[in-house]
Amino acid sequence: MSSSSDQEDAPDGGEDSPLFRRRGASTPGAGGVADVPVAQSLIKAASNVCFSLFVLAVLVVTVVAVTYQPPDPWLQSSAAITTSLSRVLPNSTFLVPDDSLLPTGEDFNSSSAIPAPARADASQDDAAAAVAAASAAAANGTCDPDAPLNCSDPRVLAAVKAFNAKAFFRKSIVFLSYEAPVRGPKPGQCDVAWRFRNRREKSWRRYRDYRRFSLTSGDGCALDILKVGKFRSGTNAARRPYKKGPKSPRIVAPLVDAEINDTIPVVGSEAEFKKGKYLYYMRGGDHCKSMNQFIWSFLCGLGEAKFLNRTFVMDLNMCLSGAHTVDGKDVDGKDFRYYFDFEHLKESVSVVEEGDFLKDWKRWDKKKGPGRITVRKVPSYKVTPMQLKRDRSNIIWRQFDGQEPENYWYRVCEGRAAKVIQRPWYAVWKSKRLMNIVTEIAGTMDWDYDGLHVVRGWKAQNKQMYPNLDADTSPDALVNKVTKLVKPMRNVYIATNEPFYNYFDKLRSHYHVHLLDDYNKLWSNTSEWYNETTALSGGKPVSFDAYMRVIVDTEVFYRSKTQVETFNNLTRDCKDGINTCNL
Repeated sequence: MSSSSDQEDAPDGGEDSPLFRRRGASTPGAGGVADVPVAQSLIKAASNVCFSLFVLAVLVVTVVAVTYQPPDPWLQSSAAITTSLSRVLPNSTFLVPDDSLLPTGEDFNSSSAIPAPARADASQDDAAAAVAAASAAAANGTCDPDAPLNCSDPRVLAAVKAFNAKAFFRKSIVFLSYEAPVRGPKPGQCDVAWRFRNRREKSWRRYRDYRRFSLTSGDGCALDILKVGKFRSGTNAARRPYKKGPKSPRIVAPLVDAEINDTIPVVGSEAEFKKGKYLYYMRGGDHCKSMNQFIWSFLCGLGEAKFLNRTFVMDLNMCLSGAHTVDGKDVDGKDFRYYFDFEHLKESVSVVEEGDFLKDWKRWDKKKGPGRITVRKVPSYKVTPMQLKRDRSNIIWRQFDGQEPENYWYRVCEGRAAKVIQRPWYAVWKSKRLMNIVTEIAGTMDWDYDGLHVVRGWKAQNKQMYPNLDADTSPDALVNKVTKLVKPMRNVYIATNEPFYNYFDKLRSHYHVHLLDDYNKLWSNTSEWYNETTALSGGKPVSFDAYMRVIVDTEVFYRSKTQVETFNNLTRDCKDGINTCNL
Protein backbone atom coordinates (compact mmCIF):
# COMPACT_ATOMS: atom_id res chain seq x y z
CA MET A 1 0.00 0.00 0.00
CA SER A 2 2.78 2.42 0.98
CA SER A 3 4.74 1.74 -2.18
CA SER A 4 1.65 2.32 -4.22
CA SER A 5 1.04 5.56 -2.37
CA ASP A 6 4.61 6.72 -2.91
CA GLN A 7 4.28 5.98 -6.56
CA GLU A 8 1.14 8.03 -6.83
CA ASP A 9 2.80 11.01 -5.05
CA ALA A 10 5.75 11.04 -7.47
CA PRO A 11 5.39 13.74 -10.09
CA ASP A 12 4.67 12.74 -13.65
CA GLY A 13 4.37 9.08 -12.89
CA GLY A 14 7.39 8.64 -10.59
CA GLU A 15 10.39 6.70 -11.79
CA ASP A 16 8.45 5.53 -14.84
CA SER A 17 8.29 9.14 -16.04
CA PRO A 18 10.42 9.79 -19.12
CA LEU A 19 12.15 12.62 -17.26
CA PHE A 20 13.60 10.08 -14.80
CA ARG A 21 14.43 7.20 -17.11
CA ARG A 22 18.06 6.22 -16.90
CA ARG A 23 20.17 5.62 -19.96
CA GLY A 24 20.44 1.88 -19.23
CA ALA A 25 16.71 1.34 -18.70
CA SER A 26 14.59 -0.30 -21.32
CA THR A 27 10.95 -0.52 -22.09
CA PRO A 28 8.98 -3.25 -23.66
CA GLY A 29 9.14 -3.17 -27.41
CA ALA A 30 12.09 -0.79 -27.49
CA GLY A 31 14.41 -3.43 -28.81
CA GLY A 32 16.95 -2.77 -26.08
CA VAL A 33 17.82 0.76 -27.37
CA ALA A 34 18.27 3.39 -24.65
CA ASP A 35 15.96 6.41 -24.63
CA VAL A 36 17.38 9.98 -24.49
CA PRO A 37 15.81 12.16 -21.77
CA VAL A 38 13.29 14.64 -23.15
CA ALA A 39 14.89 17.59 -21.30
CA GLN A 40 18.24 16.86 -22.93
CA SER A 41 16.58 16.58 -26.34
CA LEU A 42 14.85 19.93 -25.88
CA ILE A 43 18.10 21.61 -24.85
CA LYS A 44 19.92 20.13 -27.81
CA ALA A 45 17.17 21.21 -30.23
CA ALA A 46 17.15 24.74 -28.79
CA SER A 47 20.92 25.00 -29.13
CA ASN A 48 20.74 23.84 -32.75
CA VAL A 49 18.08 26.44 -33.52
CA CYS A 50 20.09 29.20 -31.85
CA PHE A 51 23.23 28.21 -33.75
CA SER A 52 21.30 28.17 -37.04
CA LEU A 53 19.93 31.64 -36.35
CA PHE A 54 23.42 32.86 -35.52
CA VAL A 55 24.84 31.48 -38.78
CA LEU A 56 21.96 33.02 -40.72
CA ALA A 57 22.49 36.39 -39.05
CA VAL A 58 26.21 36.30 -39.86
CA LEU A 59 25.40 35.47 -43.49
CA VAL A 60 22.89 38.31 -43.79
CA VAL A 61 25.28 40.83 -42.23
CA THR A 62 28.05 39.69 -44.57
CA VAL A 63 25.87 40.04 -47.69
CA VAL A 64 24.63 43.48 -46.61
CA ALA A 65 28.16 44.65 -45.82
CA VAL A 66 29.37 43.60 -49.28
CA THR A 67 26.48 44.93 -51.34
CA TYR A 68 25.23 47.97 -49.41
CA GLN A 69 26.03 51.40 -50.74
CA PRO A 70 25.11 54.39 -48.57
CA PRO A 71 22.56 56.73 -50.17
CA ASP A 72 23.96 59.69 -52.07
CA PRO A 73 22.65 62.91 -50.48
CA TRP A 74 22.93 64.71 -53.84
CA LEU A 75 20.23 62.53 -55.36
CA GLN A 76 17.69 62.55 -52.53
CA SER A 77 16.26 65.86 -51.44
CA SER A 78 17.04 69.52 -50.89
CA ALA A 79 17.00 68.91 -47.14
CA ALA A 80 19.65 66.20 -47.51
CA ILE A 81 21.99 68.37 -49.56
CA THR A 82 21.54 71.29 -47.14
CA THR A 83 22.41 69.03 -44.21
CA SER A 84 25.40 67.59 -46.06
CA LEU A 85 26.83 70.95 -47.03
CA SER A 86 26.21 72.39 -43.57
CA ARG A 87 28.17 69.50 -42.08
CA VAL A 88 31.28 70.25 -44.15
CA LEU A 89 31.18 74.02 -43.64
CA PRO A 90 31.89 74.46 -39.93
CA ASN A 91 34.45 77.21 -40.63
CA SER A 92 32.62 78.87 -43.52
CA THR A 93 35.08 77.65 -46.14
CA PHE A 94 34.79 75.74 -49.42
CA LEU A 95 37.25 73.30 -50.93
CA VAL A 96 39.74 75.07 -53.20
CA PRO A 97 40.04 74.36 -56.05
CA ASP A 98 36.44 73.24 -56.49
CA ASP A 99 35.61 72.14 -60.04
CA SER A 100 32.71 69.82 -59.18
CA LEU A 101 29.08 70.19 -60.18
CA LEU A 102 26.60 71.03 -57.43
CA PRO A 103 23.17 69.49 -58.08
CA THR A 104 20.28 71.90 -58.62
CA GLY A 105 16.53 71.76 -58.17
CA GLU A 106 15.70 69.37 -61.01
CA ASP A 107 18.06 66.77 -59.51
CA PHE A 108 15.81 66.35 -56.47
CA ASN A 109 12.51 64.55 -55.98
CA SER A 110 10.46 67.68 -55.38
CA SER A 111 6.76 67.93 -54.70
CA SER A 112 6.78 71.34 -56.35
CA ALA A 113 7.38 69.87 -59.79
CA ILE A 114 4.82 70.59 -62.44
CA PRO A 115 2.36 67.70 -62.71
CA ALA A 116 2.63 65.42 -65.68
CA PRO A 117 0.24 65.83 -68.58
CA ALA A 118 -2.72 63.53 -68.34
CA ARG A 119 -1.80 61.81 -71.62
CA ALA A 120 1.93 61.36 -70.91
CA ASP A 121 1.68 57.57 -71.12
CA ALA A 122 -0.88 57.43 -73.91
CA SER A 123 1.72 55.98 -76.28
CA GLN A 124 0.63 52.50 -75.20
CA ASP A 125 -2.52 52.98 -77.25
CA ASP A 126 -0.75 54.21 -80.38
CA ALA A 127 -0.47 50.76 -81.97
CA ALA A 128 -4.22 50.32 -81.64
CA ALA A 129 -4.69 53.81 -83.10
CA ALA A 130 -2.65 52.87 -86.17
CA VAL A 131 -4.81 49.80 -86.76
CA ALA A 132 -7.94 51.88 -86.29
CA ALA A 133 -6.75 54.48 -88.80
CA ALA A 134 -6.00 51.80 -91.38
CA SER A 135 -9.37 50.16 -90.80
CA ALA A 136 -11.16 53.49 -91.18
CA ALA A 137 -9.35 54.16 -94.46
CA ALA A 138 -10.27 50.72 -95.75
CA ALA A 139 -13.92 51.19 -94.77
CA ASN A 140 -14.06 54.53 -96.57
CA GLY A 141 -12.27 53.18 -99.61
CA THR A 142 -9.81 56.08 -99.50
CA CYS A 143 -6.55 54.13 -99.64
CA ASP A 144 -4.79 53.33 -102.89
CA PRO A 145 -1.59 51.26 -102.50
CA ASP A 146 -0.19 52.68 -105.75
CA ALA A 147 -0.96 56.33 -104.98
CA PRO A 148 1.91 58.68 -103.94
CA LEU A 149 2.35 59.06 -100.21
CA ASN A 150 0.45 61.98 -98.73
CA CYS A 151 2.06 63.05 -95.43
CA SER A 152 -1.17 64.67 -94.26
CA ASP A 153 -2.87 61.25 -94.33
CA PRO A 154 -3.86 60.32 -90.72
CA ARG A 155 -2.32 56.88 -91.28
CA VAL A 156 1.16 58.46 -91.43
CA LEU A 157 0.97 59.97 -87.96
CA ALA A 158 -0.67 56.81 -86.60
CA ALA A 159 2.15 54.66 -88.01
CA VAL A 160 4.80 56.98 -86.55
CA LYS A 161 3.16 56.92 -83.12
CA ALA A 162 2.98 53.14 -83.17
CA PHE A 163 6.63 52.86 -84.21
CA ASN A 164 7.82 55.26 -81.50
CA ALA A 165 5.76 53.54 -78.83
CA LYS A 166 7.51 50.26 -79.65
CA ALA A 167 11.03 51.57 -80.37
CA PHE A 168 11.32 53.81 -77.30
CA PHE A 169 9.37 51.68 -74.83
CA ARG A 170 12.46 50.90 -72.71
CA LYS A 171 14.40 54.11 -73.33
CA SER A 172 12.86 56.34 -70.63
CA ILE A 173 11.19 58.61 -73.20
CA VAL A 174 7.66 59.89 -72.66
CA PHE A 175 5.93 61.29 -75.75
CA LEU A 176 3.77 64.29 -74.94
CA SER A 177 2.46 65.61 -78.26
CA TYR A 178 2.94 65.32 -82.01
CA GLU A 179 2.82 67.87 -84.81
CA ALA A 180 1.34 67.31 -88.23
CA PRO A 181 3.76 65.43 -90.54
CA VAL A 182 5.27 67.38 -93.42
CA ARG A 183 6.63 66.23 -96.76
CA GLY A 184 10.23 65.04 -96.89
CA PRO A 185 12.77 65.74 -99.65
CA LYS A 186 11.98 62.52 -101.55
CA PRO A 187 8.76 60.69 -102.45
CA GLY A 188 7.73 58.28 -99.73
CA GLN A 189 9.39 60.36 -96.98
CA CYS A 190 7.72 62.38 -94.24
CA ASP A 191 9.27 64.51 -91.49
CA VAL A 192 7.51 64.35 -88.13
CA ALA A 193 8.14 66.44 -84.98
CA TRP A 194 7.05 65.73 -81.42
CA ARG A 195 7.50 66.90 -77.84
CA PHE A 196 8.86 64.55 -75.21
CA ARG A 197 10.40 64.38 -71.77
CA ASN A 198 12.95 62.06 -70.22
CA ARG A 199 11.95 60.04 -67.15
CA ARG A 200 15.50 60.31 -65.83
CA GLU A 201 15.06 64.07 -65.50
CA LYS A 202 12.98 65.01 -62.49
CA SER A 203 11.81 68.32 -63.94
CA TRP A 204 8.90 68.44 -66.38
CA ARG A 205 10.79 70.18 -69.14
CA ARG A 206 9.66 69.45 -72.67
CA TYR A 207 12.12 68.82 -75.48
CA ARG A 208 11.62 68.61 -79.22
CA ASP A 209 12.70 66.00 -81.75
CA TYR A 210 11.99 65.70 -85.47
CA ARG A 211 12.89 62.72 -87.60
CA ARG A 212 12.61 61.57 -91.19
CA PHE A 213 10.50 58.47 -91.89
CA SER A 214 10.41 56.41 -95.08
CA LEU A 215 7.03 54.69 -95.46
CA THR A 216 5.39 52.28 -97.87
CA SER A 217 2.00 50.62 -98.23
CA GLY A 218 1.57 47.46 -96.18
CA ASP A 219 -1.16 44.90 -95.76
CA GLY A 220 -4.60 46.30 -96.39
CA CYS A 221 -4.56 50.03 -95.87
CA ALA A 222 -1.81 50.08 -93.23
CA LEU A 223 1.51 51.90 -93.73
CA ASP A 224 4.83 50.26 -92.92
CA ILE A 225 7.91 52.21 -91.84
CA LEU A 226 11.00 51.16 -93.79
CA LYS A 227 13.62 53.52 -92.37
CA VAL A 228 13.91 56.10 -89.59
CA GLY A 229 16.46 58.88 -89.42
CA LYS A 230 18.58 59.84 -86.43
CA PHE A 231 17.80 62.45 -83.79
CA ARG A 232 16.57 65.69 -85.42
CA SER A 233 17.07 64.37 -88.94
CA GLY A 234 13.65 65.57 -90.15
CA THR A 235 14.76 69.12 -90.83
CA ASN A 236 11.61 70.01 -92.80
CA ALA A 237 9.68 69.72 -89.52
CA ALA A 238 12.12 71.94 -87.60
CA ARG A 239 9.92 75.00 -88.23
CA ARG A 240 12.72 77.47 -88.77
CA PRO A 241 11.15 80.94 -88.55
CA TYR A 242 11.30 83.37 -91.45
CA LYS A 243 11.71 87.11 -91.30
CA LYS A 244 11.44 89.77 -93.94
CA GLY A 245 14.63 91.26 -95.35
CA PRO A 246 15.25 94.38 -97.42
CA LYS A 247 15.77 92.45 -100.66
CA SER A 248 14.50 88.95 -100.07
CA PRO A 249 11.01 88.52 -98.61
CA ARG A 250 12.07 85.27 -96.90
CA ILE A 251 15.27 85.12 -94.89
CA VAL A 252 15.84 82.16 -92.61
CA ALA A 253 16.23 83.42 -89.03
CA PRO A 254 18.63 81.72 -86.60
CA LEU A 255 17.18 78.59 -85.05
CA VAL A 256 16.23 79.16 -81.40
CA ASP A 257 14.18 77.44 -78.71
CA ALA A 258 10.88 79.33 -78.76
CA GLU A 259 9.88 77.89 -75.38
CA ILE A 260 12.61 79.74 -73.46
CA ASN A 261 11.33 82.97 -71.96
CA ASP A 262 13.98 84.48 -69.73
CA THR A 263 13.12 88.13 -70.23
CA ILE A 264 13.79 90.33 -67.22
CA PRO A 265 10.67 91.21 -65.15
CA VAL A 266 10.10 94.95 -64.67
CA VAL A 267 8.14 96.99 -62.15
CA GLY A 268 5.20 98.54 -63.99
CA SER A 269 4.67 101.82 -62.16
CA GLU A 270 5.84 104.05 -59.35
CA ALA A 271 2.90 103.01 -57.19
CA GLU A 272 3.71 99.35 -57.69
CA PHE A 273 7.36 99.95 -56.84
CA LYS A 274 6.58 101.81 -53.62
CA LYS A 275 4.05 99.19 -52.63
CA GLY A 276 6.63 96.42 -52.88
CA LYS A 277 8.99 95.11 -50.22
CA TYR A 278 12.54 94.29 -51.32
CA LEU A 279 15.63 92.54 -49.98
CA TYR A 280 18.80 93.86 -51.60
CA TYR A 281 22.13 92.06 -51.14
CA MET A 282 25.16 94.20 -51.97
CA ARG A 283 27.97 92.36 -53.73
CA GLY A 284 30.09 90.48 -51.20
CA GLY A 285 33.11 88.26 -51.00
CA ASP A 286 31.32 85.43 -52.85
CA HIS A 287 31.92 87.23 -56.15
CA CYS A 288 34.43 85.26 -58.26
CA LYS A 289 34.33 82.31 -55.88
CA SER A 290 33.49 78.79 -57.02
CA MET A 291 30.08 78.14 -58.55
CA ASN A 292 29.19 75.87 -55.64
CA GLN A 293 29.78 78.70 -53.18
CA PHE A 294 27.79 81.07 -55.38
CA ILE A 295 24.77 78.75 -55.41
CA TRP A 296 25.02 78.15 -51.66
CA SER A 297 25.10 81.90 -50.98
CA PHE A 298 22.52 82.83 -53.61
CA LEU A 299 20.03 80.33 -52.19
CA CYS A 300 20.65 81.79 -48.73
CA GLY A 301 19.55 85.19 -50.05
CA LEU A 302 16.49 83.71 -51.75
CA GLY A 303 15.65 81.81 -48.56
CA GLU A 304 15.82 84.96 -46.43
CA ALA A 305 13.69 86.89 -48.93
CA LYS A 306 11.07 84.14 -48.76
CA PHE A 307 11.21 84.14 -44.95
CA LEU A 308 10.72 87.93 -44.87
CA ASN A 309 8.08 87.78 -47.63
CA ARG A 310 10.08 90.14 -49.84
CA THR A 311 11.25 90.35 -53.45
CA PHE A 312 14.92 89.49 -53.87
CA VAL A 313 17.03 91.94 -55.89
CA MET A 314 19.49 89.88 -57.93
CA ASP A 315 22.44 90.77 -60.11
CA LEU A 316 22.43 88.80 -63.37
CA ASN A 317 26.11 89.61 -63.82
CA MET A 318 28.31 86.77 -62.58
CA CYS A 319 32.02 86.16 -62.20
CA LEU A 320 33.23 82.72 -63.25
CA SER A 321 35.88 81.48 -60.86
CA GLY A 322 39.26 80.37 -62.14
CA ALA A 323 38.37 76.91 -60.84
CA HIS A 324 36.08 76.62 -63.86
CA THR A 325 38.28 78.23 -66.54
CA VAL A 326 40.99 76.70 -68.70
CA ASP A 327 43.69 79.23 -67.78
CA GLY A 328 42.73 79.38 -64.09
CA LYS A 329 41.82 83.10 -64.21
CA ASP A 330 38.54 84.61 -63.01
CA VAL A 331 36.25 85.87 -65.78
CA ASP A 332 33.77 88.62 -64.88
CA GLY A 333 30.76 89.68 -66.94
CA LYS A 334 29.09 86.29 -67.30
CA ASP A 335 25.29 86.17 -67.45
CA PHE A 336 23.33 84.12 -64.91
CA ARG A 337 21.17 82.87 -67.77
CA TYR A 338 24.13 81.13 -69.44
CA TYR A 339 24.16 78.56 -66.63
CA PHE A 340 20.74 78.59 -64.96
CA ASP A 341 17.08 78.69 -65.93
CA PHE A 342 15.98 82.26 -65.23
CA GLU A 343 12.46 81.60 -66.51
CA HIS A 344 11.93 78.88 -63.90
CA LEU A 345 13.54 81.04 -61.20
CA LYS A 346 11.20 84.00 -61.71
CA GLU A 347 8.20 81.66 -61.80
CA SER A 348 9.26 80.01 -58.52
CA VAL A 349 10.31 82.99 -56.39
CA SER A 350 9.85 86.76 -56.51
CA VAL A 351 12.92 88.43 -58.04
CA VAL A 352 13.82 91.68 -59.83
CA GLU A 353 16.98 92.52 -61.72
CA GLU A 354 19.43 94.81 -59.91
CA GLY A 355 20.06 97.27 -62.75
CA ASP A 356 16.39 98.04 -63.38
CA PHE A 357 15.72 98.12 -59.63
CA LEU A 358 18.39 100.75 -58.98
CA LYS A 359 17.11 102.91 -61.87
CA ASP A 360 13.54 102.75 -60.56
CA TRP A 361 14.71 103.48 -57.03
CA LYS A 362 16.61 106.58 -58.13
CA ARG A 363 13.79 107.76 -60.41
CA TRP A 364 10.90 107.40 -57.98
CA ASP A 365 12.51 108.13 -54.64
CA LYS A 366 11.56 111.45 -53.04
CA LYS A 367 14.08 113.00 -50.71
CA LYS A 368 11.39 114.27 -48.36
CA GLY A 369 7.70 113.92 -47.79
CA PRO A 370 5.25 111.03 -47.95
CA GLY A 371 6.61 109.72 -51.26
CA ARG A 372 9.97 108.86 -49.77
CA ILE A 373 11.12 105.24 -50.10
CA THR A 374 12.17 103.91 -46.71
CA VAL A 375 15.44 101.97 -46.47
CA ARG A 376 17.02 100.00 -43.65
CA LYS A 377 20.74 99.38 -44.03
CA VAL A 378 22.05 96.22 -42.39
CA PRO A 379 25.85 96.43 -42.02
CA SER A 380 26.54 92.93 -40.72
CA TYR A 381 25.36 89.39 -41.26
CA LYS A 382 25.08 89.16 -37.47
CA VAL A 383 21.72 90.95 -37.72
CA THR A 384 19.56 87.86 -38.10
CA PRO A 385 16.54 87.41 -40.37
CA MET A 386 14.42 86.97 -37.25
CA GLN A 387 15.33 90.51 -36.16
CA LEU A 388 14.20 91.86 -39.54
CA LYS A 389 10.92 89.98 -39.66
CA ARG A 390 8.82 92.90 -38.39
CA ASP A 391 10.65 95.63 -40.32
CA ARG A 392 8.29 97.67 -42.54
CA SER A 393 10.89 99.46 -44.67
CA ASN A 394 10.46 99.32 -48.44
CA ILE A 395 14.03 98.12 -48.86
CA ILE A 396 16.21 96.07 -46.54
CA TRP A 397 19.73 96.66 -47.78
CA ARG A 398 22.28 94.13 -46.57
CA GLN A 399 25.83 95.45 -46.95
CA PHE A 400 28.78 93.08 -46.95
CA ASP A 401 31.74 95.40 -46.45
CA GLY A 402 33.85 93.29 -44.10
CA GLN A 403 36.79 91.04 -44.80
CA GLU A 404 36.50 87.44 -45.93
CA PRO A 405 34.84 85.28 -44.71
CA GLU A 406 32.81 87.90 -42.83
CA ASN A 407 31.43 89.27 -46.11
CA TYR A 408 30.08 86.00 -47.52
CA TRP A 409 26.35 85.97 -48.18
CA TYR A 410 25.78 82.54 -46.72
CA ARG A 411 26.90 83.74 -43.28
CA VAL A 412 23.39 85.20 -42.96
CA CYS A 413 21.96 81.66 -42.85
CA GLU A 414 24.29 80.29 -40.19
CA GLY A 415 23.70 79.84 -36.48
CA ARG A 416 20.13 80.23 -35.27
CA ALA A 417 19.04 81.42 -38.72
CA ALA A 418 19.81 77.98 -40.16
CA LYS A 419 16.77 76.63 -38.31
CA VAL A 420 14.31 79.06 -39.90
CA ILE A 421 15.76 79.77 -43.37
CA GLN A 422 14.90 77.11 -45.95
CA ARG A 423 16.98 77.36 -49.08
CA PRO A 424 14.60 77.08 -52.10
CA TRP A 425 16.57 74.48 -54.07
CA TYR A 426 13.52 73.88 -56.25
CA ALA A 427 13.90 77.38 -57.73
CA VAL A 428 17.32 76.87 -59.34
CA TRP A 429 17.47 74.69 -62.44
CA LYS A 430 20.24 74.32 -64.97
CA SER A 431 19.94 76.33 -68.17
CA LYS A 432 17.46 74.97 -70.71
CA ARG A 433 19.94 75.94 -73.43
CA LEU A 434 22.57 73.63 -71.94
CA MET A 435 19.99 70.92 -71.32
CA ASN A 436 19.05 71.09 -75.01
CA ILE A 437 22.66 70.15 -75.79
CA VAL A 438 22.41 67.30 -73.28
CA THR A 439 19.24 66.06 -74.95
CA GLU A 440 20.77 66.19 -78.41
CA ILE A 441 23.85 64.22 -77.35
CA ALA A 442 21.76 61.56 -75.62
CA GLY A 443 19.32 61.53 -78.53
CA THR A 444 22.14 60.97 -81.02
CA MET A 445 22.87 57.73 -79.17
CA ASP A 446 19.12 56.99 -79.05
CA TRP A 447 19.25 57.07 -75.23
CA ASP A 448 20.82 53.61 -75.32
CA TYR A 449 24.29 53.98 -73.88
CA ASP A 450 26.38 53.39 -70.76
CA GLY A 451 28.32 56.04 -68.88
CA LEU A 452 31.86 56.25 -67.55
CA HIS A 453 32.84 59.12 -65.23
CA VAL A 454 36.62 59.54 -65.06
CA VAL A 455 37.91 62.22 -62.69
CA ARG A 456 41.52 63.25 -63.29
CA GLY A 457 42.87 66.79 -63.58
CA TRP A 458 44.37 68.32 -60.41
CA LYS A 459 43.12 65.45 -58.26
CA ALA A 460 45.19 62.91 -60.20
CA GLN A 461 48.24 65.15 -59.74
CA ASN A 462 47.75 65.55 -55.99
CA LYS A 463 49.40 62.38 -54.64
CA GLN A 464 48.95 63.41 -51.00
CA MET A 465 45.15 63.64 -51.13
CA TYR A 466 44.63 61.06 -53.90
CA PRO A 467 47.56 58.60 -53.81
CA ASN A 468 45.99 55.97 -56.11
CA LEU A 469 43.79 57.97 -58.48
CA ASP A 470 46.35 58.53 -61.24
CA ALA A 471 47.28 54.85 -61.47
CA ASP A 472 43.70 53.61 -61.05
CA THR A 473 42.52 55.74 -64.00
CA SER A 474 45.41 55.02 -66.35
CA PRO A 475 44.43 53.71 -69.83
CA ASP A 476 45.40 50.12 -69.02
CA ALA A 477 43.65 50.18 -65.64
CA LEU A 478 40.48 51.54 -67.27
CA VAL A 479 40.42 48.74 -69.84
CA ASN A 480 40.93 46.14 -67.12
CA LYS A 481 38.14 47.47 -64.90
CA VAL A 482 35.55 48.75 -67.37
CA THR A 483 35.47 45.56 -69.41
CA LYS A 484 34.30 43.75 -66.27
CA LEU A 485 31.44 46.20 -65.71
CA VAL A 486 30.14 47.10 -69.19
CA LYS A 487 29.15 44.73 -71.99
CA PRO A 488 31.40 44.81 -75.07
CA MET A 489 30.73 47.06 -78.07
CA ARG A 490 28.19 49.20 -76.25
CA ASN A 491 27.92 52.95 -76.75
CA VAL A 492 29.95 54.38 -73.85
CA TYR A 493 29.87 58.09 -73.04
CA ILE A 494 32.91 59.22 -71.04
CA ALA A 495 32.40 62.27 -68.83
CA THR A 496 35.84 63.48 -67.83
CA ASN A 497 38.09 66.44 -67.12
CA GLU A 498 41.03 64.72 -68.82
CA PRO A 499 42.28 67.29 -71.38
CA PHE A 500 43.86 64.81 -73.85
CA TYR A 501 41.33 63.56 -76.36
CA ASN A 502 43.25 60.37 -77.23
CA TYR A 503 43.66 59.31 -73.61
CA PHE A 504 40.81 56.76 -73.94
CA ASP A 505 41.88 55.23 -77.26
CA LYS A 506 42.53 51.82 -75.70
CA LEU A 507 38.83 51.57 -74.84
CA ARG A 508 37.83 52.08 -78.48
CA SER A 509 38.69 48.48 -79.39
CA HIS A 510 36.10 47.34 -76.82
CA TYR A 511 33.37 50.03 -77.08
CA HIS A 512 31.90 52.77 -79.24
CA VAL A 513 33.44 55.64 -77.26
CA HIS A 514 31.79 59.06 -77.18
CA LEU A 515 33.39 62.20 -75.71
CA LEU A 516 32.00 65.70 -75.30
CA ASP A 517 34.36 67.10 -77.93
CA ASP A 518 32.77 64.78 -80.49
CA TYR A 519 29.73 67.07 -80.36
CA ASN A 520 31.41 70.50 -80.50
CA LYS A 521 29.18 71.48 -83.42
CA LEU A 522 26.38 71.89 -80.85
CA TRP A 523 28.04 75.05 -79.52
CA SER A 524 29.78 76.19 -82.71
CA ASN A 525 28.99 79.55 -84.33
CA THR A 526 26.21 77.93 -86.39
CA SER A 527 24.44 76.30 -83.45
CA GLU A 528 21.18 77.11 -81.70
CA TRP A 529 23.05 77.61 -78.41
CA TYR A 530 25.41 80.15 -80.02
CA ASN A 531 22.54 82.16 -81.51
CA GLU A 532 20.68 82.35 -78.21
CA THR A 533 23.64 83.21 -75.99
CA THR A 534 24.85 85.83 -78.47
CA ALA A 535 21.42 87.49 -78.27
CA LEU A 536 21.71 87.57 -74.47
CA SER A 537 25.17 89.15 -74.59
CA GLY A 538 24.16 91.96 -76.93
CA GLY A 539 25.79 90.46 -80.01
CA LYS A 540 29.09 89.40 -78.42
CA PRO A 541 30.13 85.76 -78.95
CA VAL A 542 29.98 83.64 -75.79
CA SER A 543 32.60 80.98 -75.14
CA PHE A 544 31.58 77.48 -74.13
CA ASP A 545 33.52 77.54 -70.87
CA ALA A 546 34.69 74.79 -68.52
CA TYR A 547 31.69 74.97 -66.19
CA MET A 548 29.29 74.59 -69.10
CA ARG A 549 31.28 71.52 -70.11
CA VAL A 550 30.94 70.13 -66.59
CA ILE A 551 27.16 70.64 -66.65
CA VAL A 552 26.67 68.97 -70.03
CA ASP A 553 29.15 66.17 -69.34
CA THR A 554 27.58 65.28 -66.00
CA GLU A 555 23.98 65.45 -67.21
CA VAL A 556 24.68 63.19 -70.20
CA PHE A 557 26.34 60.74 -67.82
CA TYR A 558 23.31 60.81 -65.47
CA ARG A 559 21.09 59.66 -68.35
CA SER A 560 23.16 56.57 -69.13
CA LYS A 561 21.94 53.08 -68.29
CA THR A 562 24.99 51.52 -66.59
CA GLN A 563 26.96 54.15 -64.69
CA VAL A 564 30.59 53.55 -63.74
CA GLU A 565 31.84 56.12 -61.21
CA THR A 566 35.44 57.01 -60.45
CA PHE A 567 35.21 56.91 -56.66
CA ASN A 568 32.76 54.03 -56.47
CA ASN A 569 34.13 51.67 -59.11
CA LEU A 570 37.56 52.68 -60.39
CA THR A 571 39.71 53.76 -57.45
CA ARG A 572 40.28 53.07 -53.77
CA ASP A 573 40.69 56.79 -53.01
CA CYS A 574 38.00 58.84 -51.28
CA LYS A 575 36.04 61.45 -53.21
CA ASP A 576 37.17 64.36 -51.02
CA GLY A 577 40.69 63.11 -50.35
CA ILE A 578 42.43 60.72 -48.03
CA ASN A 579 40.62 59.63 -44.84
CA THR A 580 37.33 61.27 -45.88
CA CYS A 581 35.38 58.22 -47.07
CA ASN A 582 33.31 57.94 -43.88
CA LEU A 583 32.63 61.65 -43.36
